[in-house]
Amino acid sequence: MKTDFSIAKLADPEIVEANRILRSCIHCGMCLPACPTYVINGDERDSPRGRIYLVKSLLEQDGPPSPGIVPHFDRCLTCLSCVTVCPAGVDYAHLIDRGRARVEEGHRRPLPERLLRRLLARLLAQPRAFRLALGMGRPFRAGLARLPGRLGRLAAMTPAELPSPLPGAGPAVHAAEGKRRARVLLLEGCVQAVLRPAIHAASVRLLTRLGAEVVVPEGAGCCGALGHHLGERALARRLARKNLEVWTQAIAEEEVDAIVVNASGCGTFVKDYAFLFRDDPALAEKAARVSALACDVSEVVERLGFAPREPRSLAVAYHPACGLHHGQRIGDLPQRLLGRAGFQVATVPDSHLCCGSAGAYHLLEPAFADELRARKLAAIEGLVPAVVATGNIGCLDWLSRGTGLTVVHTIELLDWATGGPEPGRASLSDG
Repeated sequence: MKTDFSIAKLADPEIVEANRILRSCIHCGMCLPACPTYVINGDERDSPRGRIYLVKSLLEQDGPPSPGIVPHFDRCLTCLSCVTVCPAGVDYAHLIDRGRARVEEGHRRPLPERLLRRLLARLLAQPRAFRLALGMGRPFRAGLARLPGRLGRLAAMTPAELPSPLPGAGPAVHAAEGKRRARVLLLEGCVQAVLRPAIHAASVRLLTRLGAEVVVPEGAGCCGALGHHLGERALARRLARKNLEVWTQAIAEEEVDAIVVNASGCGTFVKDYAFLFRDDPALAEKAARVSALACDVSEVVERLGFAPREPRSLAVAYHPACGLHHGQRIGDLPQRLLGRAGFQVATVPDSHLCCGSAGAYHLLEPAFADELRARKLAAIEGLVPAVVATGNIGCLDWLSRGTGLTVVHTIELLDWATGGPEPGRASLSDG
């Protein structure tokens, strides 16, 4: 792609990097059918190639962005399906991040929208405040859900019940069963700790059962991904910096074999800490080490030699969360682990297309999110599974709200196959 940056602009390292990425695009269009928003509306401005042109225009010009281009940035799910199919290796993720940051710097959104985005970026990152807000909102859920727009949608998504925190949650050291074979740090996270604490519990049980000492350090929290994708770069860096300091201290105390993340969107972002802090003299080395140690929980389970104790023969529809499939590129590892555990695994058709959850996306872009979920659930239900498995709390919660099928985290099924409890909101049985 031809670019036209002035000499003055090219004095900015951010522009130099963006220019390199832009020039790598060869206009081939292979990204179009891989893009969920383009598949829905056919508008090239809602495709990766179209958004690349919009970023180019936005960065080349002076002054605020045109209001007309803002929705096309907002509609991007950051699913990275386009990156998987791109023959030129365009670094779309970091390019769209620059575009979003420029939009947030130069475009003044309407006050209600600004307040909602800031609320989501901050509230969802704080488990205690998030749990308190959900608890306080439950009595008013029915009335507030009748309100028009995003506020009504947000109220309607308040869970009727919240699971109680499980024993062993929070900072702790969980000893390995038998001889210790590894020492890992586990990110407890934010939203997942409130909506589905059973995922954390299953992760601890399975990892310790496989011989890992699991350390949940005091002070580690939200990875920063939610704020980052909402254009709140300062907030995202602050949260990430806190994790870096906590994990670096834990690593200094004793050697660590992996930093385990069991929410794929968070894992993708933690693995990118090295890029996020690449120009920070105080943090670049720490961030590079953390990114190198960061693993999805399925990767560590594989390393530890997963073998089932009680093989299951349940029919499982596996939904590859975008963070694992496109962001972390771990391939079919979760399916292989499930198959090793005896499950009859079928990958959902059109698995490259996002389910529409995408962090806070389903709250901010309801039309696209609802359409994507409807498509995904139609594909899932066509497989007639006994249970649906995925590797991300966002996908799990979003899909659960649209179907009567039981949707669980992959790690819950693997834990069950090695002696853990039956997972999910409904009882599962073989057959």
